[in-house]
Amino acid sequence: MQSENKTHKISKMDFKLKGKMVFFVTGNIHKFNEVRLLLSEHNIVAGMLKIKGMELQSDNLTEIATASAIDAFKRCHLPLIVEDAGLFVEVLSGFPGPYSAYTYKTLGNTGLLKLLENVKNRKAAFKSTIAYCDNNAGKVCCFEGQSIGEISTREEKKSGDSAFGFDPVFIPKGDKKTFAQMSIAEKNGFSHRAMAIHKFAKWYKT
Repeated sequence: MQSENKTHKISKMDFKLKGKMVFFVTGNIHKFNEVRLLLSEHNIVAGMLKIKGMELQSDNLTEIATASAIDAFKRCHLPLIVEDAGLFVEVLSGFPGPYSAYTYKTLGNTGLLKLLENVKNRKAAFKSTIAYCDNNAGKVCCFEGQSIGEISTREEKKSGDSAFGFDPVFIPKGDKKTFAQMSIAEKNGFSHRAMAIHKFAKWYKT
């Protein structure tokens, strides 16, 4: 998947950090640890920024991530990435999709499994969009990743597990374990987030 809006200017204040460090806007430490490990493979240092900004209401992950990245940059003026991700269940017409965070808070894994009770088609996909912004012009580059798999019939996770969201009920294609049963390194071998981050990192270093 190619990035969008590749041409952009970099402010004098930011260019010294480019290629060495980038800030990830998130309040989720588990998500940050995944991204930090992925970026370290490309010799890029990740910093965590907790910024409570706007979140566009849209059915499109890229539109949401783009708006969030622009808003976050206006607040801190640092080169940064924002992720928007969602779980898309085929038999539910792509639900919860961009509304995955809200759905998880209200229904949880138990509620999702209830919706799929006695349903044979359990195909699903996790999708991620990473949006990068480093200037006031509102220019954003986006990178997408997707992990195809299926919804398990019950929650499966490790003891003392640090997984989050729908990880305990998603089994990626090519494995028999849910994301929650995997180590971070194992999960990064399959995850939608990892695919998007690797695309971003390769572009960022050039």
